[in-house]
Amino acid sequence: MCIGPLCWIPMEQTAESPYKLLVSCPYGLSPSQLSVIFDVSYDRIPHPDIDLEKSISEIWDSRVQQNGSLFNGKKFRYGGYVMHGEGGSNQQSHMCLHVGLTDYRTFVGTNLNPLWYKFLFPSEDDAIQCQHTASPLGNGAVVETSDKKLLVLQRSYNVGEFPGHFVFPGGHPEPQDAGLESHQCRNDSKDSELINEKVSQEMFDSIIREVVEEIGVPAVSLCDPLFIGISRRQLNVRPAAFFFIKCSLESQEIQQLYSSAQDGFESNPTVYRFNAYLAIYRGNNNGGKFDSLVDLENMVSNMPGCHQGGFALYRLMVRYFEEYMIEIHDVSSIQVICPKIAP
Repeated sequence: MCIGPLCWIPMEQTAESPYKLLVSCPYGLSPSQLSVIFDVSYDRIPHPDIDLEKSISEIWDSRVQQNGSLFNGKKFRYGGYVMHGEGGSNQQSHMCLHVGLTDYRTFVGTNLNPLWYKFLFPSEDDAIQCQHTASPLGNGAVVETSDKKLLVLQRSYNVGEFPGHFVFPGGHPEPQDAGLESHQCRNDSKDSELINEKVSQEMFDSIIREVVEEIGVPAVSLCDPLFIGISRRQLNVRPAAFFFIKCSLESQEIQQLYSSAQDGFESNPTVYRFNAYLAIYRGNNNGGKFDSLVDLENMVSNMPGCHQGGFALYRLMVRYFEEYMIEIHDVSSIQVICPKIAP
């Protein structure tokens, strides 16, 4: 498939692929190029099967009994998108993201339901196919250090979802941080426009917040995020928006900061014996090539499907800049360095 100056929307996926790329923006979209429509019409539609609907509360109640630390919280729901600017340059391109409201309880009872596939509606349109699932929109960041390394975390074995798997830093944009707990009554279009702007800004603010909390780097060391696309894992159809962020710090500085990261539960090198994994994308000063210490493809294959899709989005971005001869990386050599793990 040809990757041109506009957003590339992949239409073909193999049945074996653990992810589906819903949309790829290989040149990256800035906040001014990504808007949001937050509306009740993009909320989940209850499934007509009453027993299937009842299983949502049953599964949630069972999970809470097993883990008393679980709590329900509001999440933004992915409801599709619309592209604008076809036929122009990448600066003229614009994407409008459709967002509704859901919660963690419904996510556990639909997407994480052992019968999650029964919630799917037969349709080629992804938003329609997943109209009965919670589909909370997650996020992930491909962070590149000043010495051209990518940050990858390994999740704790104490988390409920994908324990021990490699992931990019990320989490969720939060309705609460945008000042939203429900679909507020809006009397005029100005109210609606203001809310949409808040949600749109939260999409970019939240990924910076997640990187700062999970890695421990100061926010001032991170450049403005660029939206590079949305990946959905095929297993339980969970979507995630991915961003590319450059960091002004070198990898050694980040390793030192990582030990003091605020969000130590999901990946903590002292308590849970995990550390950041750094992928190198440039050879040495003599133009030589690194021998791989760890096979990057094996690491990526041990990511949840949506994060595998996030790496695919990053590779499409690299390919775009290579095709248009814009030097951002030398991706001819890929190496993963595993820092020492605390004893």
